[in-house]
Amino acid sequence: MNVAVVPKQVAEVYDGYPEQVRSVLLSVRNRVFYCAKSASVGPLSETLKWGQPSYLTDTSKAGTTIRLAMSGTKPAVFLNCNTTLVDGYRSDFPTAFAYLGNRALILPDSFDETVLDICLTRALTYHRTRRERRVS
Repeated sequence: MNVAVVPKQVAEVYDGYPEQVRSVLLSVRNRVFYCAKSASVGPLSETLKWGQPSYLTDTSKAGTTIRLAMSGTKPAVFLNCNTTLVDGYRSDFPTAFAYLGNRALILPDSFDETVLDICLTRALTYHRTRRERRVS
């Protein structure tokens, strides 16, 4: 998989994480780019939001922002708390992750990448899916 080079400011944040967390989050970063390509959401913007690596579908506006950071000592995927995404993940995959309210999924030491890909794809297509539902 050919993933974009990490921007300098974003790389500095990743470099500040403990090795184990950094490794997991960089792997999740690769999954975000893979899912974006698979879902045809257009190019991703990679930036910092709230000091955390963040991924946005700026051009297509297809999805909501995905942020990668730590929750306590664990790697986590943060999403806009005004979406229904985390509630949907919790309903569909109750034991796949630990959940932090309606804003994050906390990654266990071992997790199913296929389930994570489903979750990431839903985030990357959240607005597009909502628009399609309104039209039909």
